[in-house]
Amino acid sequence: MLVLYLTGIPKHKLPFREEEIRTTPLELLLYIIFLIILCILTFGMTNPHMYYLNKVMSSLFLDTSVPGEERSNFKSICRTADFWKFMEGPLLEGLYWDSQHNDKSSHIYYENIVLGVPRVRQLKVRNNTCKVYPSFRPLMTDCYAKYTSENEDVSDFGLKHDTEWKYSAPSTNSTWHRGFVGVYHNGGYLFTLSKSKSETETKLTKLQQNSWITRGTRVVFIDFSLYNANVNLFCIIRLVAEFPATGGILTSWQFYSVKLLKYVSYYDYFIASCEVIFFIFLIVFAIQEGKKLKEFKFAYFKSIWNWLGLLLLILCFVAIFVNLYCNIKNSLLLEPLLKNTEKYPDFYFLASWHIYYSNVIAITIFFAWIKILKFINFNKTMFQLSSTLSRCIRDIVGFATMFFIVLFAYAQLGFLLFGSQVDDFSTLQNSIFAQFRIVLGDFNFAGIQQASPVLGPIYFITFIFFVFFILLNMFLAIIIYAYSEVKTDYSIDRRPDFELGKMIKKCCNNVLEKLKLKKPQKDEDDKGIKDTDLAEQARREGFDENEIRSAEQMKKWKERLEKKYYSTEAQDDYQPVTQEEFKDLFLYAVELEKELHYISLKLNRVMRKVSALPY
Repeated sequence: MLVLYLTGIPKHKLPFREEEIRTTPLELLLYIIFLIILCILTFGMTNPHMYYLNKVMSSLFLDTSVPGEERSNFKSICRTADFWKFMEGPLLEGLYWDSQHNDKSSHIYYENIVLGVPRVRQLKVRNNTCKVYPSFRPLMTDCYAKYTSENEDVSDFGLKHDTEWKYSAPSTNSTWHRGFVGVYHNGGYLFTLSKSKSETETKLTKLQQNSWITRGTRVVFIDFSLYNANVNLFCIIRLVAEFPATGGILTSWQFYSVKLLKYVSYYDYFIASCEVIFFIFLIVFAIQEGKKLKEFKFAYFKSIWNWLGLLLLILCFVAIFVNLYCNIKNSLLLEPLLKNTEKYPDFYFLASWHIYYSNVIAITIFFAWIKILKFINFNKTMFQLSSTLSRCIRDIVGFATMFFIVLFAYAQLGFLLFGSQVDDFSTLQNSIFAQFRIVLGDFNFAGIQQASPVLGPIYFITFIFFVFFILLNMFLAIIIYAYSEVKTDYSIDRRPDFELGKMIKKCCNNVLEKLKLKKPQKDEDDKGIKDTDLAEQARREGFDENEIRSAEQMKKWKERLEKKYYSTEAQDDYQPVTQEEFKDLFLYAVELEKELHYISLKLNRVMRKVSALPY
C-alpha cells in the first residue's frame, strides 16, 4: 500500500502550493518583524495628545455661547446676524484669550500660541446667474444660483479701495474644500485679523456695517493655526459657514492636529531608523514577489494572498512617496510660514497632505494585519473558516446580488417618500446607509411615520420582514450549511496538507532534543523517513498525487482499525462501534471496493491479452 508523501522533494520539482508550504515558517518570521516595524511607524506618528488638543479647541470655539444667548453658538448659527455675533463674541474671546496681559502674541490657555494672524475669506456668486420664471420676474429682481466656478463673482464690490473688498486669485498650493452643498477652491475676498483685539473689533464692525456678507455670499472660511510646544503639535483650524441658495446657514468645522516638526526627540530618531528598516524590508519583499511571479507566472495570480501581497506592496510604496512629499514640502514651506508673524500662514495645505498620509498608512496597516491570516490559515480553525468561505463564495455572490437589488429598491423608495422631510433620506446616498442602520436597529421610525402616516409604517414593516427576517436568515443559512460540510470533511480526515502549529511544535521538540531536555522520538522519525522514501519511490513508478493521498488515507484507516480490533491488547469482550468508527469502516470498505474493482479490471485486461496469444 502506498503512503502519503512528506517533505524532502527538490525545490525545482515542487508545485506552487508545496513551495508555499515549504517557505511559510521563514516567511512568517520575516513578516512578523515587518509588521512590528510597520506598527511602530504607524503609532509613532499618532500622538494621544492630538485628540485632547482637538477636543479643547473645539470646545472653545464651537461650544462657547454667544454673550446673552446661552443656547446660541457656532453650531446653531442660522442667520447672518448670528454669524456676526459669533465673530464678535466667542471667536474674538477665544483668539485673544490672554489679551489682558498686553502680549503681542496670543496664547490660548497659556499653552497654545496663535501662529501669525487668523484669516477670514468668502466666495460669492454673481447676480442673475439663474433664470426666473416670467410670471415671477416682477416680484424678483435678483437671482443668485448655487456656487460653481462658472457662477463665481470675481469683481470688486463695496468699499473697493480696501483689500477685503477685492478678489484674490487662488494660490498654487491651494486645496479644494468639500462642504455640504458645494466644493470650493482657495481664494476669494480675504481679510486678516489684527494682533490687537481692539483693532480686530473695529474692522469687524466696519465690515458688518458695510455689508461685507451679501446675498451672493455662498461660503465664509475662518482659518487660523496654533502650535503647542509641550506636545510638539500644530493645530490647524477651519470654521466654515455655508450660505446655500435656499437661505440660512450651514456650519461645519475641521480640526487637524499634525506633527510637522518630525525629528526633534530621541524617539523621533528611533522612528527614523525604523523608516529605513521598513524601506529595506519593502525592497526585499518586492524582490521576493518578483521572483515568485517570474517562476510561477500565471499560476501566481491564482492565489488571493498573492493579490493581497501586491496590494500591500503598492500601498507601502504610495505611503513612502506621500511621506517623502510631505517632508519635502515641510522643509520648503515651514520656515517661510513661521518667519512672517504679521500675515496669515497657510498650514492647511501641509495639514491636508499629512492627513492623506495618515489615511494611506491606516489602510496599509489594515491590509498588513489581514495578510497575517495567510500564515495562520494552516491552523485547524482558520482552515475551516477559509474553507467555509471558499465553499460558499458562489452562493454568497448570488445572494449579494439579490440583497443589494432589494436594498437599492427600498433606498430609492425611501428617498422618494421621505427625502424632503427626514434627514436620513435627504439624499440617495443617505437613504442607502439608512437601510443598513435599520438592519442594525438604529432608525427614526417617528420621523418616517410623521413624513407619511400611511406609507411610512408599510415601508418599515415590509423592509423588516423581507430584509431582516428573510434575506439575512438566508445568508446565515448559506454560511451554516457550508460550515457543516467543512466540519464533516474535516472529521473524515480531509484536512490541510500542512499545519503550522504542528511544524512549530516539531521545531520546538527538535530544539529540546538537541539541548537534551527531551528524549528523541526515534520511531516517529524513522517512520517519517520510511514514508518519505516510499512516497518518492511511488512517484518514480508513475503514481500521481491523488493515488498517493488515497493510499495514505487507507493506511491510516487500516492501522487504526487493526489497533482497535486486532491488537494483542484488545479485550475479548464485546466493544460497541462508535459513529466515528462506523464512518471509518464504511469509508475503508468503499476504498477497498474501489481497489478491488481496479484490480478486477486489470485482471480482465490481462486475461484478454493471454487468451489472444497464439498457442
